[in-house]
Amino acid sequence: MTLTKDFHKLSPSEVHIRSVDLEGVDTDSDDQVKQFTANKPIFAMVEPEKRSTGRLIMHSMAMFGREFCYAVEAAFVTPVLLSVGLPRSLYSLVWLISPVLGFILQPVIGSASDHCRSRLGKRRPYIISLGVMMVLGMTLYLNGDMVVSAIVKEKSRKQTWAILITMTGVVLFDFSADFIDGPIKAYLFDVCSHQDKERGLRYHAFFTGLGGALGYLTGAIDWGHTELGRLLGSEYQVIYFFSVVVFVIFITIHLCSIPEVPLEKEVSDTTLLLKPRESHSYGTLDKAANDCCKQESYKPKSTSLLGKSNAVSPTVEDPNKQVQRQMTLKSLLKALLSMPSHYLYLCACHLIGWTAFLCNMLFFTDFMGQIVYHGDPYAPHNSTAYLTYERGVEVGCWGLCINAVFSSIYA
Repeated sequence: MTLTKDFHKLSPSEVHIRSVDLEGVDTDSDDQVKQFTANKPIFAMVEPEKRSTGRLIMHSMAMFGREFCYAVEAAFVTPVLLSVGLPRSLYSLVWLISPVLGFILQPVIGSASDHCRSRLGKRRPYIISLGVMMVLGMTLYLNGDMVVSAIVKEKSRKQTWAILITMTGVVLFDFSADFIDGPIKAYLFDVCSHQDKERGLRYHAFFTGLGGALGYLTGAIDWGHTELGRLLGSEYQVIYFFSVVVFVIFITIHLCSIPEVPLEKEVSDTTLLLKPRESHSYGTLDKAANDCCKQESYKPKSTSLLGKSNAVSPTVEDPNKQVQRQMTLKSLLKALLSMPSHYLYLCACHLIGWTAFLCNMLFFTDFMGQIVYHGDPYAPHNSTAYLTYERGVEVGCWGLCINAVFSSIYA
């Protein structure tokens, strides 16, 4: 029988069955099968088609939008938390909740993404869901104080609700923004060849820095004295408006960049490749004549990596069965404890580097507002002390903008 397939229509992440012609080969003879299948692996990875530069740039737009919003969060979350009345001893703990949730849920959700059978593909449904959560989180932490002030009139209750809503928004946004990076990278790896993956990652790094620079630049401008600031109500509402518009536009471009084949289609295509050839009469032969054309159902034999003949290589695990293995928190911890020493050193360096970077980035604008400019985030919002604090935060955004520009250049 002949197994043929147009490989260019299949997903690059799919493990394909190599087209082989077994006509004239005695499938019950191990010697003939071994001779025929020598140097012809049954299971093989098919290299995806080359992606254009434009498509890879479109795919990288998600990182631009994500980092734009991330820059706004890094610059303004601490000032916003302090301005709604959160005690100094607690505001750093807000940043702890999201990483803990991510460590617990990431292997579970990541494994669920690998098994997603949506018509949109495996990755895009999760990118859309996390994107919606990011927008909701931004809505809560940048507008929570204003919404609570309009609804709740009692001062003590107003402060409590403002703190709760702002904290919820921060945790929701931070969790989603951290987590969305995984499906975006997996999406790139699923649809690109090795060379395109390298190019795509370079574009990702470049647009990450560029998006962060423009996000910090947006925060560095004093929008309160502009026409747009007076129209929308406050500086935070202007920043929220730009963040949502930029993120929605660029995440939409990302989702339309490179087609993603649904997992359901991948599995069905692979199943078709394994079907034995049958006689099709289309009604032109009567039943008695057609009975002679019936064949016994059998599986073509091949040679496994161990040299043993088998039915489509039982010793080589079926790729459709391989995807059934799911990552859990237990398996993640086991992998961390048993990883090779060189990987352990790499992870330790990664941990130390990010710890130092985040300690500087997340509190830099607050440091500028309180220590350098001697402002007070707890002062009334129309007081000189609070306005001085806001001015220090804006100057801090300029510093972070310069950092992001150089990061983009280095990429």
